[in-house]
Amino acid sequence: MALRAELHAFFGAAEGRRVVLVGIGSPIRRDDGVGLRVIELLEEKNLRNILLLRAETVPESYTGAIRDYSPTHILLIDAANFNGEPGEGKIIPTQMIANVSVSTHSLPLNIFADYVRKSICDNVKLLCIQGVEIGLGEGLTPEVEEGAKNVAELLYELLK
Repeated sequence: MALRAELHAFFGAAEGRRVVLVGIGSPIRRDDGVGLRVIELLEEKNLRNILLLRAETVPESYTGAIRDYSPTHILLIDAANFNGEPGEGKIIPTQMIANVSVSTHSLPLNIFADYVRKSICDNVKLLCIQGVEIGLGEGLTPEVEEGAKNVAELLYELLK
């Protein structure tokens, strides 16, 4: 299923929808920061009933803010290596994270996702973006920057 169709099915109708988008990654590890870049691009838009969080490498530090928002949907956005094309976005089931190389975190992302699902909102998905370079450095590679822009625009279209 194409990313657009998967996200459309996940978010459903706008009526009563309260969405949390959580950007995850390290801003000093090149493409690992793509989740943060998607959130940054969306912050420039006027989205209602959307909580945008730049969680960096500690999404567990934001569970209070997520809980206080009372979301109906939570989308985690992170870099990963799923052998896709650079900058490609893909929904990865959170229970399958162990089979995908996901960016550096203080707590494994599958544990965080399970906790959020069980204690805050059971409607949780992980949107991964294929990175190229995760070594020390700032800024995304051109292909991943383009992927971040495409994902941000798609999310904007679906959530506006």
